[in-house]
Amino acid sequence: MKQTQLFTKTIKEAPKDEKSINAQLLIRAGFIDKLTAGVYSYLPLGLRVLKKIENIIREEMNNISCQEVFLPVLHPKEIWQKTERWQYPEMFKLKNRQGKEIGLGWTHEEVITPLVKKFVKSYKDLPVFVYQIQDKFRDELRAKSGLLRGREFIMKDLYSFHQSDTDLERYYTKVKKAYFRIFKRCGIGRQTFLTLASGGAFSGYSHEFQTITEFGEDEIYLCQKCKLGVNREIIQKEKYQCPKCKGKKLVIKKSIEVGNIFKLKDRFSKAFDFKFRDNKGMEKFVLMGCYGIGLGRLLGAVIEIHHDEKGIILPKELSPFDLHLLDLGRKKETEKLYQDLQKQGIKVLYDNREDKTAGTKFVEADLIGIPWRIVVSERTLAKGCIELKKRGRPKIEFVKIKHLPQFLNEKLKTLNAKQKCF
Repeated sequence: MKQTQLFTKTIKEAPKDEKSINAQLLIRAGFIDKLTAGVYSYLPLGLRVLKKIENIIREEMNNISCQEVFLPVLHPKEIWQKTERWQYPEMFKLKNRQGKEIGLGWTHEEVITPLVKKFVKSYKDLPVFVYQIQDKFRDELRAKSGLLRGREFIMKDLYSFHQSDTDLERYYTKVKKAYFRIFKRCGIGRQTFLTLASGGAFSGYSHEFQTITEFGEDEIYLCQKCKLGVNREIIQKEKYQCPKCKGKKLVIKKSIEVGNIFKLKDRFSKAFDFKFRDNKGMEKFVLMGCYGIGLGRLLGAVIEIHHDEKGIILPKELSPFDLHLLDLGRKKETEKLYQDLQKQGIKVLYDNREDKTAGTKFVEADLIGIPWRIVVSERTLAKGCIELKKRGRPKIEFVKIKHLPQFLNEKLKTLNAKQKCF
């Protein structure tokens, strides 16, 4: 894409009402725009990143035998009355022209449970693993922290249905591993820890995935021996020792919750009288698990970790483009390189703006945060080179133009095989 075709622009100053790093940088870089408190538009660059996250999640869900669906956002009052959750304050409620009350879905247990019930009669129909990536609406008392706590947001929710605790536990463990793969691919694997949390009305304990960052809104106790995180409520019950290894060397860390998993057991199957016949012909309630990741929240957490004083530093798997190509006064040669890169299937953001100085282009490239920057200028072409720099690192490399395809074929991982010139 040529930058002259991009209708959005970067801005120098963050909005005064945005306090979080993620919202400040994403708005300044032209990734998102704030409509009202807790509600954001995803602009072309931001939507590309969001789709990258979505595709990573979809790949990992499909790899653990999940089937994707797309469920309604408009929920009739009756299904929420069955689970006694209609009066929860999180629910946005409205009435249609006939006066019928409808809720905007902030979660989908009430929809997915009776849906799967229609198709499951016997133990032979189990297990079932169903997920969706869908808009959610939650009437947060205080929408804050940018993408970390919104009133409208995108979420991946997975629901699993089982005939036994053993089968539920087996799949629960499989999802844990899939979640860690997702966070690793999104660039926050080293900072993310499994954290023990309250199971609420569902079970004794649930699990959260907490990403350690000084900008976090949560606080966990991280065991230095086994690396299990424990939230404040649980650690008080456990008398300030790790529930897993009984270690007492715990460090308090600020964090962001990027995912959660629950064993729902028969909480919702009982509400909807969802039973199956086992191999002995006995009727039993189906056991359930649920597993959530907020895509916007995940993006916000990535930005909170991957940034510096100049702007965003995007992990390569999430970047909207592979390269940011800057033309500094050599339009013809840069245009040819742009066309050659596109023919190789390389996704390039080409800064072809003629009314911007070199300094402005460098500043905006750092703010946007694409992993690799290529500069074509009088100085580089005099040596038959392009200037190559990895975002977040000070070192600049000069790579022979004829060797650039080799570099790109190695997927931008290393410069060791490149011939340098100075």
